[in-house]
Amino acid sequence: MSRPLASCSRPAALAAAIAAIEPLDEGAMAQARARQDQLTKPQGSLGRLEELAVWAAGVTGQPTPVLGRKVIVTAAADHGIARRGVSAYPSDVTAQMVRNFLAGGAAVSVLARCVGARVLVVDAGVAVDLAPARGLLSRRAGPGTSDFSLGPAMGREQALFCLASGVRVAAAQARRGSGALATGDMGIGNTTAGAAVIAALTGVPPSAVVGRGTGIDDTAWRRKVRLIERALEVNAPDPADAVDVLAKVGGFELGFLAGVILGAASRRWPVVLDGLASGASALLACRLAPQVRDYLMASHLSTEPGHRVALEHLDLTPLLDLKMRLGEGTGAALGLFLLEAACRLQLEMATFASAGVSRRQTRRSS
Repeated sequence: MSRPLASCSRPAALAAAIAAIEPLDEGAMAQARARQDQLTKPQGSLGRLEELAVWAAGVTGQPTPVLGRKVIVTAAADHGIARRGVSAYPSDVTAQMVRNFLAGGAAVSVLARCVGARVLVVDAGVAVDLAPARGLLSRRAGPGTSDFSLGPAMGREQALFCLASGVRVAAAQARRGSGALATGDMGIGNTTAGAAVIAALTGVPPSAVVGRGTGIDDTAWRRKVRLIERALEVNAPDPADAVDVLAKVGGFELGFLAGVILGAASRRWPVVLDGLASGASALLACRLAPQVRDYLMASHLSTEPGHRVALEHLDLTPLLDLKMRLGEGTGAALGLFLLEAACRLQLEMATFASAGVSRRQTRRSS
């Protein structure tokens, strides 16, 4: 059943989360670096895994962070723009894939099992009411957005509802103990919304951020570009106002994930980003709270050109480039594994002293 919009529309939770985001803990990071120098390996030999461990120390405030629970929040919603032929699949697929997530048959479900993560599926605004099910959380802002080539995708109150809902869900997860949160998405038409948000926030032309999404042909790609150009012209979203951008050209799941990012950071949880939709949500979150950028980890580089643009503007370097473009949280699941590996190396590796291993020799000049 749909959740009443008024119950979460007030921005108090959003403002509180933004105010609670603190700088990374430099002391914990310094201790983490010092421990890295004591571990039984040449300094720097584990490359970015060492960087990840130090970053996780700064996020959590623990020199030897224990990742704890790993949660992939996969938010689903429908998009009015999908009726314009911007996807190779019908909108019915959104609800069908939500059921697939819940049944454990989707790609993200398999990868989550591989890395020991839980998939929390959120109905942020699927076009049809979904039956209650274990693992499904309803935070509906409406039955899909409006066609943003004709006017705003949603009202400002709906945008604030999505953001506040995401904050609260992330906070509820964090109250259960230490952990890391990854972002995932599902929604036919959401690469169009994601590309529109990225173009609006970065000023990069739509033709440079629009990709093939579900595998569209050249005709559909050109249509997708034109529709985003029209949406930006019709709606004139204010790039300085993330809520305005979300309301005018975004999607319910994009707003929800932006809130999730803010909520996780406010509780000192690492945030592992997935692909294009996650990148768009991260840009929205960082426009609302620039300090949240320090809590973000880019799991991979999508083949969607808009994802590269988003990561460049966020100054984030992806860990993997596997030519993926599925979404769902699939790349983020792999990122969670690498993050946990980095933290466990930091905690479990022996030091030179504890293992009785000789350190590197320091040559004396004659």
